[in-house]
Amino acid sequence: MTKTLHPRNKHNSSYDFKQLIEVYPELKSFVFVNSYGNESVDFANPEAVRALNKALLKQYYQINHYELPKTNLVPPIPGRVDYIHYVADLLAKGINGTLPTGSGIKILDIGTGANCIYPIIGHKTYGWTFVGTEIDKPAKITAENIIDANHLQKAITIRFQDNKRNILKNIIQENEKFDCTICNPPFHDSREAATEGTKRKLKNLGKAVEGKPVLNFGGQNNELWYEGGEKAFITNYIYESAHFKNQVKWFTTLVSKKDHLKEFFRILKKLDAKFETIEMHQGNKITRILAWHF
Repeated sequence: MTKTLHPRNKHNSSYDFKQLIEVYPELKSFVFVNSYGNESVDFANPEAVRALNKALLKQYYQINHYELPKTNLVPPIPGRVDYIHYVADLLAKGINGTLPTGSGIKILDIGTGANCIYPIIGHKTYGWTFVGTEIDKPAKITAENIIDANHLQKAITIRFQDNKRNILKNIIQENEKFDCTICNPPFHDSREAATEGTKRKLKNLGKAVEGKPVLNFGGQNNELWYEGGEKAFITNYIYESAHFKNQVKWFTTLVSKKDHLKEFFRILKKLDAKFETIEMHQGNKITRILAWHF
């Protein structure tokens, strides 16, 4: 049995392309009827995914202006929405199961990216306030342009991380408090590994790969890889979190490789942190959220 997205996810049913084309007519040229007789888009085509995202953001989240450079990550929205809902469930545990809403809830999004997708969804769904972090100046500018164009300046701010070795240091300010941190870490350890990952994705989508695939299907340097890969990034993140244990209620991150969890659990136990994992399902794909607090 294929498990579904989070019960509160607006994208649990199939896309209503007629409705989406009404709000964003440019999507029409990318829609076709697949071999099952259903309307779809070519998910291996970044331009098609870009158009679908614009339509979804306009239809469900009232985002009328959403421009991304072709070099940046085109995020699949349903999976991003799931993370936000599971974070809401996590925070609800501390308030008798009541879903937390409003600008008093403050979330730190590590590595927001040019797409600024988590702050947009989190604010539009729950009214939360977001601080995003970014190590790439052009990505920060693009995210801020999206924020400004949609009048979200009071809800979302982006801070520049000028030291690539730091994750939380120089970002969380003295006496500042956050309800939760979220993070979609770079999971490859090199450009070559990222390219191979893109080839695998395209092959899984039934596309033959000749030569070098376009990385804009997956993103650019800092969005896709980090020296030491996901394991090194999350290890650094966990160790740094101990320095901010009195300023953050919950720390969370996505973990793409299940094999890495054992080492993360070992470190968290060593640091005397309490932790749990949450599984997210999208079709046959399983992604994990690792959550911890002190």
